[in-house]
Amino acid sequence: MKTKFLALAAGLLTATALASAPAKADVKIGLIGGVSGPIAAMAPAMIDSAQLAISQVNEQGGLMGGEKLEGVVGDSACNPQGGTDAATKAVNIEGVSAVVGPHCSGAVLAASASVTVPAGITLVTPSGTSPEITGIADNDTVFRTVPSDDYQGRALARTLIEQGYGKVAVAYINNDYGTGLANAFKAEFEDKGGEIAGFAAHEDGKASYRSNLADLASGGADTLVIFDYGDGTGLTVLRQALENGFFEKFVGGDGMKSDAPIKELGAENLTTFVASSPVGEKSDSLDMFNEAFKAVGGDPDAIFATTSYDAAFMLALALEKAGGDKAAVPTALRAISNGEGEPIRPGEWKKAKELIAAGTAIDYKGAAGDHNFDENGDVPGTYALFKVGGEGFEVITEMK
Repeated sequence: MKTKFLALAAGLLTATALASAPAKADVKIGLIGGVSGPIAAMAPAMIDSAQLAISQVNEQGGLMGGEKLEGVVGDSACNPQGGTDAATKAVNIEGVSAVVGPHCSGAVLAASASVTVPAGITLVTPSGTSPEITGIADNDTVFRTVPSDDYQGRALARTLIEQGYGKVAVAYINNDYGTGLANAFKAEFEDKGGEIAGFAAHEDGKASYRSNLADLASGGADTLVIFDYGDGTGLTVLRQALENGFFEKFVGGDGMKSDAPIKELGAENLTTFVASSPVGEKSDSLDMFNEAFKAVGGDPDAIFATTSYDAAFMLALALEKAGGDKAAVPTALRAISNGEGEPIRPGEWKKAKELIAAGTAIDYKGAAGDHNFDENGDVPGTYALFKVGGEGFEVITEMK
């Protein structure tokens, strides 16, 4: 009887110990994208590339003590209210430790101000490009893996001058993205000797922009620069400009580098259309990402695929270095990508995890380039000018 009692007691103690041992909980990061709205066609590749980073982490040991990393997808609809709502759900209901996104600048500005900054949650946008993001009072919690539109706008202006575009009209969507990009472009284009023959904002979602286009064309420019979204209003503007013969040549910012204009209007009608877009610097890191993304059915050339991947992988590295402490993520994010330490490339999670555990400094070399954040959480970048070719967009020249 005594033996049976002791055995029973030991069993109860073991069961109690097992019950009191904390279960490993998944670590969540938000993937807040423009799943619906004007960049809906771009969002899937961006989310898929971030999910690739998450799967690599989990396949190579997970975070910290083996916790799984989980991406929680939310839809910002590419607007401020949608961004706020999606961030609120991710932070307050899902309990995410960090956020990749939102994808659109207005959503970034709103979500950070209303949700992530007050909550102390680190946000890394892979595609929010408005210059306004630089000045957010964020307590060092807002970062981006894509350059500011101040850089893109000025680089595009310089490139067009070099390509012989001396006189242009500019149509831009009246939001944070369009306004920031258009103003940067205008300032640089005029500074380099170009002439802006028309410069006007337009509202989203109208059925017709013919009167806007007629006004812009009255200045005598043969080229229309469109800062808008190729899956939304920008497509309508481009179609109506072509149908009515208002302009002969067309230039788009990165929001216009979408498959939608090609599918809707036909490549044969876009022989004079070019667009700017960020590109990954040629490197071993880019090759490694390209191979891995292709292997899971992704398109490495999709816009913002590299920056989305990098944002997710870097947040995982920062969470690992911070030991899961949300408040320590910003400092850790800067530490894992500052130009010093053992190089870590896309997919090298096991290597990074071992080095971090050993207290060895690491330096992430991203698919989109080196992300050495400045004091505002901004990064330098590389852009190219594209034309429409037989198999989609083809690079014409790098933009500097």
